[in-house]
Amino acid sequence: MKIILVQDEKKLGKKGDVIEASEGYARNYLLPKKIGIEANAKNMNDLKLQKNKEEKLAKEQLDAAKALAEQLESKQVVLKMKAGEGGRAFGSVSAKEIAAAYKEQNSIELDKKKIQLPESIKSFGVYEVAVKLHPQVTGKLVVKVVEA
Repeated sequence: MKIILVQDEKKLGKKGDVIEASEGYARNYLLPKKIGIEANAKNMNDLKLQKNKEEKLAKEQLDAAKALAEQLESKQVVLKMKAGEGGRAFGSVSAKEIAAAYKEQNSIELDKKKIQLPESIKSFGVYEVAVKLHPQVTGKLVVKVVEA
């Protein structure tokens, strides 16, 4: 009996896979626990439409991430910090501060978790910071730290 999996199942497959299961296993386990549905013509068509919709959504998200990456590279963020001893910055710049400053200066919100700082920024100057926008797209953001 052919079954379409509705959710990921460890030993059977991933959501959306069409598997071949014995009649008893399907009727007594997979169908009652709503792990899978019977692979008839209607359900197969619904699966095909759902996969097309997911592919379209994924492509739109990728295009949006690429557009945002281009926008990030064209702008820079200026952060003002107090000076400590010897002209060094007092404290350090975190991803949260960069995200807040970018939102304030460009009115576009960035997720602080996506900003990847190699090490904390503890001195004045210009830094290039990577921003992971999508699994396939990483943008570069220029951060300029100046004395307040």
